[in-house]
Amino acid sequence: MIILTLNAGSSSLKFNVINIATEESLADGMAERIGLSEGILRWTIQGEKGRLDLDMKDHRQALTAILEKLNETVLKNEGVMAVGHRATHGGPNFGDPVRIDEKILREIEELAFYAPLHNPANAMGIRTAMELYPDVPHVAVFDTAFHHTMPDYAYTYGLPYELSQRLGLRRYGFHGTSHRYVAERTAHLLGKPLESLKIITCHLGNGSSITAVDGGKSVDTSMGLTPLEGLIMGTRSGSLDPGIILTLMEKESMGYKELNALLNKQSGLLGLSGVSSDCREVEEVVDTNDRARLTMEVLGYGVLKYIGAYAAAMDGVDVVTFTAGIGENSPTLRSWIGNRMKGLFGVTVDESVNQPRSKKERIISTPGSRVTLAVVPTNEELMMARYTAKFV
Repeated sequence: MIILTLNAGSSSLKFNVINIATEESLADGMAERIGLSEGILRWTIQGEKGRLDLDMKDHRQALTAILEKLNETVLKNEGVMAVGHRATHGGPNFGDPVRIDEKILREIEELAFYAPLHNPANAMGIRTAMELYPDVPHVAVFDTAFHHTMPDYAYTYGLPYELSQRLGLRRYGFHGTSHRYVAERTAHLLGKPLESLKIITCHLGNGSSITAVDGGKSVDTSMGLTPLEGLIMGTRSGSLDPGIILTLMEKESMGYKELNALLNKQSGLLGLSGVSSDCREVEEVVDTNDRARLTMEVLGYGVLKYIGAYAAAMDGVDVVTFTAGIGENSPTLRSWIGNRMKGLFGVTVDESVNQPRSKKERIISTPGSRVTLAVVPTNEELMMARYTAKFV
């Protein structure tokens, strides 16, 4: 049975074709620069990479180009049975994955209030795919769903209670599909039941979040009402003193649009380093650029603080797992964090395992460490496909 997963951004469309019987990815890729000049379609189909320079005016044209390539290859003899869609914000109502109809789609669009950079693009991709695949189930998998198990004291902000209730102002959290997958694979890697472990999952990428997973359930997470809270990210500021916003409004005469652009698109690694929003490019110049050094240490220190806080929240921690683009591919950052966990957590980083770049799940702390450090590549698409298959 073939499941197609889609993750639509404002100018991009990621795809993955998964044979759910074997859980094998047959093809994956991305259409980039949709609606812009010099569009690109990249793919890996049964191990072979390809690229097509193609201007795509909208998501429909992008998905049509993707399907043309897939229909020539992996979908030639077997059609798509269902389509799974990433939906960033599910608000207070959406926990479990849900089959999409027009009513559900409108609700996803209305939740753009909470995720203005994400939900409109998600909805656009869903609407396009439903037009091209009208006769198969379409399933929304929400980034916020895994965090619905947080206790009320973990998700509540110190605002007037009635105001928060009326507007749904609370911590929702994101990257839930990734955190769930990584926690499950971490337990498998350690050979222990997930229900017996206290795990801190560190999803570090262009967007980053940390989650405390106690017995398989999310009990706290670093992102909040929106994906802006928490760690510094590629272009996002992360958590700030709210007084900074008031200061910028008064001193710089900034309104909503200017503040939104500043906090979401001009800050984080890019704004702090002045080099790039790409961690790899910042790391390349840390020895010669003090702002780059500062940027990486601000990121590492932020991760370290969340690890300490979540270990206290769970009254202990068994394993800290790194995942996503930075977490999987930055041994330097992992070392910086791990070496500061020696005294309190009894961690020693095994650099012979940590330093070599590898896509394999592995433990990167020494056997005698009280708390285990691990690296587990995430696979959100596989989790989406598993959820989606249940609706077929």
